[in-house]
Amino acid sequence: MAALLAEDLLLLLLDDESGTTKGLTIDARVPLGAAVLAELAIAGAVELEPATSRWRRPTVRGTEVALEDDVLADARRLVDERPRTADDLAARIGTGLKDRLADRLAAHGVLDRQDDRVLGLFPRTRWPARSFTEEAAVRARLRDVVVLGAAPDERTAALAGILQALGRLAPTLGLRGAEAREAKRRVAALAEGDWASKVVRDAVQAAIVAASTAATTAATVTAISS
Repeated sequence: MAALLAEDLLLLLLDDESGTTKGLTIDARVPLGAAVLAELAIAGAVELEPATSRWRRPTVRGTEVALEDDVLADARRLVDERPRTADDLAARIGTGLKDRLADRLAAHGVLDRQDDRVLGLFPRTRWPARSFTEEAAVRARLRDVVVLGAAPDERTAALAGILQALGRLAPTLGLRGAEAREAKRRVAALAEGDWASKVVRDAVQAAIVAASTAATTAATVTAISS
């Protein structure tokens, strides 16, 4: 099975036992949508449209490159609707994407689908691991590049950049101290001069800031009203 970059990312974000993204501080749709956007850029299916003034941000536009995968094709259709920024596109592309990708992985025996209810009321779908082979291979590629300094392919470099933006690179690879700092430096160097890496990273970081702001606001409102 030729996995999408977003599928590789999902395997790393899902807890193998609980089948949830419990270690993630933001909605999974943004990093997953960003991973699809990165894959479109790697395939040459999207390009960055320069800003027309300093008051506007660069937008992403589609190209004529053919796409066979339905997830990528659907994402490019969103790109083609009208000019949008990368962070806007990441959220739109990622809507509903977690379960869609997980369904694909379950169909290939990588994940199990478990439907239950929280407190017996609220429906929930969890995706615990059925096979660990695919995830182990993704981790090995990441470690080769980030820790051992192997020459990266574009997809592994993009995956490392998204995990770093999420603050999940070191935990994913079990890195600490000097090893974690060196990995961060290496990933930053990989993104130098790559517009796709930059806009995808910025999209993820914008979502993290927005989520943190919302959480702080909610906590403040609760404190005032209590």
